[in-house]
Amino acid sequence: MITNSQQAQLKEFSIRVLMITVSSLIVAVNFKSFVSAGDLFPGGFTGITRLIQRCALTYSGVELPFAPINLAFNAVPAFVSYKLVGKRFTLYSCLTIVLTSIFTDLVPALEITEDTLLICVFGGIINGFALSLCLGVRVTSGGTDFIAIALSERKNVDAWNYIFCGNVVLLGIAGYLFGWDKALYSILFQYTSTQVIKILDPDGRRATLLIVTGRESAGGVCAQIQDTQHTATLVEGVGLYNGEPCVLIYSVVADSQVRALVQRVRQSDPKAFVNVMRTNRVVGNFYRRPRD
Repeated sequence: MITNSQQAQLKEFSIRVLMITVSSLIVAVNFKSFVSAGDLFPGGFTGITRLIQRCALTYSGVELPFAPINLAFNAVPAFVSYKLVGKRFTLYSCLTIVLTSIFTDLVPALEITEDTLLICVFGGIINGFALSLCLGVRVTSGGTDFIAIALSERKNVDAWNYIFCGNVVLLGIAGYLFGWDKALYSILFQYTSTQVIKILDPDGRRATLLIVTGRESAGGVCAQIQDTQHTATLVEGVGLYNGEPCVLIYSVVADSQVRALVQRVRQSDPKAFVNVMRTNRVVGNFYRRPRD
């Protein structure tokens, strides 16, 4: 007899694998139909793999497969992530890497357009959307993401600037060898992809809640916030509209939690006044859901 807990775990596993498979297939098709067609160089280990393939084809006339090179580059970062971030997170992410590598060698290239600008923009949009599918189920596409997540979550080191510098070096080499127009178009591709990820990534956005409620309802409202693993600050005040005592509750939560949280707050106090504001940056102790 399958328990409710086992059913939930099976459902989570199925959704994760499905999203990983769809994302990997989209990334592979996008790589063959847009990245390769536009002679672009994505960031990270995918870009390094692409650069090696391009050099081998140009200078040796050898067409190297994508999968072995990409898997080799991801081996060490995956081991680091396994030790520092989490086993399940790393294994799911490795599944993404393996499927993407295999699909990239298997799927045919689709001749969609020869306009390089269109390839950069729409290729970047498709790439960002595909990667966001993985992020939505708390999985990464691997590569330099392994390093950045491990250093930021375990060592409190911001590695994204170093990765950015690595991408600059990659594009510099690609521009020197194959033309600076390719490097500049690649920058446009990477920028478009990054902006789409920022919009769609559920864990990358924060929201500030300012809740005005009565003293008798404050406990229930705070309890709803604490159920999200976040806490709040309570300030007592006086409402200028009616001159009655009130309480201002201040909290910052993940953007994906706002809708459900506001509904629960309104259930605790139907007269509560809730102001939701976008938060660009949080410095300090902010709860992050474990990736594993």
